[in-house]
Amino acid sequence: MFVDSARIYIKAGDGGNGAVSFHREKYISKGGPDGGDGGKGGDVVFIVDEGLRTLQDFRYRTRYKAENGQNGGGSNCSGRSGEDLTIKVPPGTLIRDEQTGRILADMVKPGQRTVIAKGGRGGAGNQHFATPTRQVPSFAKPGEPGEEMWVILELKLLADVGLIGFPNVGKSTILSMVTAAQPKIANYHFTTIDPNLGVVNIDAENAFVMADIPGIIEGAHQGVGLGHEFLKHIERTKLLIHVVDISGSEGRDPIEDFEIINDELKKYNPVLFERPQIIAANKMDVTGAQENLEKFRKVVEPKGYKIFPISAAANKGLKELVYYAAQKVKELPDIILTGDEKDEVVYTAVEEEPFKVRKENNVFVVEGSWVMKLVKSTNFDNYESLQYFQRAIRKKGVVDALENMGINEGDTVRMYDLEFEYYR
Repeated sequence: MFVDSARIYIKAGDGGNGAVSFHREKYISKGGPDGGDGGKGGDVVFIVDEGLRTLQDFRYRTRYKAENGQNGGGSNCSGRSGEDLTIKVPPGTLIRDEQTGRILADMVKPGQRTVIAKGGRGGAGNQHFATPTRQVPSFAKPGEPGEEMWVILELKLLADVGLIGFPNVGKSTILSMVTAAQPKIANYHFTTIDPNLGVVNIDAENAFVMADIPGIIEGAHQGVGLGHEFLKHIERTKLLIHVVDISGSEGRDPIEDFEIINDELKKYNPVLFERPQIIAANKMDVTGAQENLEKFRKVVEPKGYKIFPISAAANKGLKELVYYAAQKVKELPDIILTGDEKDEVVYTAVEEEPFKVRKENNVFVVEGSWVMKLVKSTNFDNYESLQYFQRAIRKKGVVDALENMGINEGDTVRMYDLEFEYYR
């Protein structure tokens, strides 16, 4: 079964908690704090595995969690870091953040590794909070939570050349004749329901990967037929070979077929319409093909398309077609998939503001990644830890921001799960 999309939940490991500990040794009355730090949580790492061809494994397992870091101990002992979780994907897998739709990584090269979710930092032990005026700190910081998200995996085949066209025009036959691939071939529509790949070996220095994309029909970009499932696989190809039944053996007009397919490409993704394209006028061995070819040339060649008359079944004209395709593939740049709003392959989130303040139903709401980490790392039952929290929000400017928004004594402030009344 060819599975080319999946939705999975990933969770990096949480950092271990820092320890509250004091040195105890015979004849040493004041050993001081020696609580160790918590270990870092494991990352979620994606790696390209050449042996995989589909995303089928992700149909049976949809949740992945890395190991948490261990808690710190006494005697300045740090906790062990959690092990990274490695997730293997086939070449050509695109990873998107489900919430934002942005590309997180384009997994193309064999062995490529990308960290998608980072493990939380371990909490600091109480040894770090000793000062000349606070020599016996009785608090430590909890570990930070690891990143978590739902991601969409999309497999877009890694092929240099894509065969496109209506069903039953001979795409699978061409693939079987010029590569070692053995696609299913039959004289009915939608014989090919999964994309097929094959390697075209011309000589020691010239070879390229060719993909047979299942037949596209009118309305494919809107979900009609089978083609809409596989239009995305054309996105990586450098060159398109547009296969046309030039004989019109099924009562269709080759010119109309050509225009319909290109219209579908334009509607699905305008970039695909601009992709270099050559035409394989197939079934030249059928009666009436030569006459149709002349009509076809008059309309299509002025638009800049190069036409190769072929008969895939009789293995005629294929040599010229693949030699020309090989030359074009060498000249064309690699296709890199990126988000619409970004030029880089891997999306790296810009660090957001440490906090934002807004008013909601007379409650002052303070939000932000820094605020969330601070709240989660504070023990509000411990006086010293609470003092640390108060100093931190004042130093960061949270108090100034609240006062600039007109907060008064007794007003309510909410920071995620924490809610308190404001007093100067």
